[in-house]
Amino acid sequence: MIGADFNGHVGEGNTGDEEVMGKFGVKERNLEGQMVVDFAKRMDMAVVNTYFQKRQEHRVTYKSGGRRTQVDYILCRRGNLKEISDCKVVVGESVARQHRMVVCRMTLMVCKKKRSKIEKKTKWWKLKKEECCEEFRQKLRQALGGQVVRPDYWETTAEVIRETGRKVLGVSSGRRKEEKETWWWNEEVQDSIQRKRLAKKKWDMDRTEENRQEYKELQRRMKREVSKAKQKAYDEL
Repeated sequence: MIGADFNGHVGEGNTGDEEVMGKFGVKERNLEGQMVVDFAKRMDMAVVNTYFQKRQEHRVTYKSGGRRTQVDYILCRRGNLKEISDCKVVVGESVARQHRMVVCRMTLMVCKKKRSKIEKKTKWWKLKKEECCEEFRQKLRQALGGQVVRPDYWETTAEVIRETGRKVLGVSSGRRKEEKETWWWNEEVQDSIQRKRLAKKKWDMDRTEENRQEYKELQRRMKREVSKAKQKAYDEL
């Protein structure tokens, strides 16, 4: 939802613009009002004031001397229009000098999202490592009693394989990974993070003070790059 003084007249009638406004504006559209309508089309929004048939006194948002017009609007997503039951000007109430209060009545249904259970998965990808693969083979042979398959039927063998995999390779946590904001991501950030990761691996393998200082410096540099990338993206937005 957006509510603001847009300083434009969208005008009365909605021929050609039925998807973003109703018929009940005030007077004729001007250039600034056309910009409001174009904005609503681009952002898939609707000019709420114009959908409700009211006396002109309840549509005029700006009064100054002999001028009576409509420049203050409430915009909402088109998909939320069905949830709005009324929109009008409150006569006699001023928000700012010469501007009158615009209110709308909206019913919001708050739905609780059900958390879907995520199955804990066996880390089969660890079999790419030779040592894990060899340990898995040995444990599986022991579980099968030295046989290739169980003599009874395949389902039993498959369950033994799965159980051995869980014990040897481990299972995932089952927690859902939250989606991170990465729309500001760029090559500088990616390069900085990669250098920081390599420095961390180097420090993990050789815990010297020099490696620690190198990792800390690259970590600070990475944070600066992330901050700059975010600020640049916000400025462009």
